[in-house]
Formats: sequence, C-alpha cells, structure tokens
Amino acid sequence: MQAETTEKFHSGVVAIIGRPNVGKSTLLNRILGQKIAITSPKPQTTRNRILGVAHFDHGQILFLDTPGIHQAKDRLNQFMVEQAMSSCGEVDMVLYLIDATDHAPHNATEEKIFTHLRNCGRPVYLVINKIDALSRERLLPIMQSYATKYPFASLVPISAATGDGVDLLVKMLRDALPEGPQYYSEDTVTDLPERFIVAEMVREQLLRQMRDEIPFMVAVVVEEFSEEPERNLVVIKAAINVARDSHKGIVIGKQGAMIRALGQSARRDIEKFLGCRVYLELFVKVQKDWTASERMLREFGYHS
Repeated sequence: MQAETTEKFHSGVVAIIGRPNVGKSTLLNRILGQKIAITSPKPQTTRNRILGVAHFDHGQILFLDTPGIHQAKDRLNQFMVEQAMSSCGEVDMVLYLIDATDHAPHNATEEKIFTHLRNCGRPVYLVINKIDALSRERLLPIMQSYATKYPFASLVPISAATGDGVDLLVKMLRDALPEGPQYYSEDTVTDLPERFIVAEMVREQLLRQMRDEIPFMVAVVVEEFSEEPERNLVVIKAAINVARDSHKGIVIGKQGAMIRALGQSARRDIEKFLGCRVYLELFVKVQKDWTASERMLREFGYHS
C-alpha cells in the first residue's frame, strides 16, 4: 500500500520590476523555458503586465513581468508605469532587476522605486542582470553600493541571456514561498490569450526592424484569428495602428518591402508559438495621436 504524501503545496506571486531594457522579459522567458514575452534592444518594449506560470513539485510561482519604470510623458507611458508600480502591492515578493553594465546609482527614478517598495512592504530581491558582460571586480562594488540603499532580502547576480544564476534565484524564491493553492493547471504557462501574444510578436518585429520613434507609436491589434484544423493552419489578420499619416508609408515601405519583411519574421515566431502553419496578413491604419487618447488606449488594451 502506497503511503500518502503529506507535503503541502506552496505558491505565490512574484513581480519583476525595474527600469526599461534591463532584461525583465528575457528573465521571464528563461525561467519558463519558452517565449511568452517579447524582447528587443529598445527600451519600453513591454507595455502590459504579463503573467508567466512556473511549475515544480508541490509548488507554483506566478511571475508578473512589468513595463519599465521611467519618467512618463504621454498617457500611454503613464499607463505603463502605473502597471509596474501597482504590481508591487499585489504580490508576495518583488524582484528588482538592474543592468550591471548600466549602473546609475541614486537617480530620481530609482529613488522613486525604493520609496514605492518601502510602502508596499514586500520582500525585495535585488537581481543584478547581465553579469556575463563584466568582470567580477566590477560586480562587487555594485553589490556593495546597493546593499547600503535598501534592506534587500538577498542580492542575486545573474545573466538572463545565458542562464547563469537563474536556477539559484528560482530556488531561493521557491524556498521562500508560503503555503498556497494551485492557481493554474500544470499545462498552463500564461493566462494571456493567443491573440495578445500574436499581436506582441508582430510588434516585436516593428521594434527590431524599424528606426526612430515609429515603433513606440504603434499598436498592433489582431482583427481575425481563425483556425482550420483540417489544414493545420491558422489565418491571422492584424492591423498595425500608427499615430501619424507619415508613418503609414514608412511601415509599408517601398513597394511593400518593409511590411513583407515584418510579416515574414513575425510569422516564423508565431508558427513556433502556435505549433502549426500560419497565414499572416498585415495592414496599416492611421489612428491620429492615439497614444494621448483615453478612448483609443482602451480599445487597444492599454487600460488598468
């Protein structure tokens, strides 16, 4: 007769916060072992909070990837910062991620972050990312500097790109989890709808392939998503919404070259994500100054 297990289930929610372009989405994808959050070398890539679920024996961690915290000017950027800041009060633990190669101590944004963390009263782990890009001699002063700024639960050097230190970080979080319920089934990695992830994969290619401010003034909306199981095919039609008339021609490109290149790159990622063939049609709409419009922000999914 097999003995019944008495081990209790542990679970919790962990927010990943930090300034733009420090590697929050790369870390989430690394922990999950698959891509659900888009990445790019450009700051402010993430606009919405993104949930990723990590499973292990008798436990589960819900990670919240948040937009980069920065000095917000228009309503879209204000929304992004609000998404990041509000996350801290809804979680069990916080990962404050910094870029080891771009260390800017005591700036106004960081002081604002520390003030918010003190008010929310959650254990905070300082995660020092991109350690693969600097020497140990340069890393130690960064750790010493941050140790005097805030009572962190721990300081953890990692490289989200290579995976160095990530397993140790996850183990520390697992050991600190409270007893709790199983929020999601074991086959669930995110609660995001497929349409959202597909739209983000198109936007990722805009960030990677286009110049200047255009990618930051674009919203992608999937207007059709139809499955044809007998053909192992998904048909997707997505609108690239731009804020100015002049941007439409740039996104389309000469004789449609740019939008074709965007579609080809995005389709490859989407097929890998969905596990089937994809027919992807992209088209461009002009939505004048949508980043400042409360109505348009809500329509495009940027609302609390």
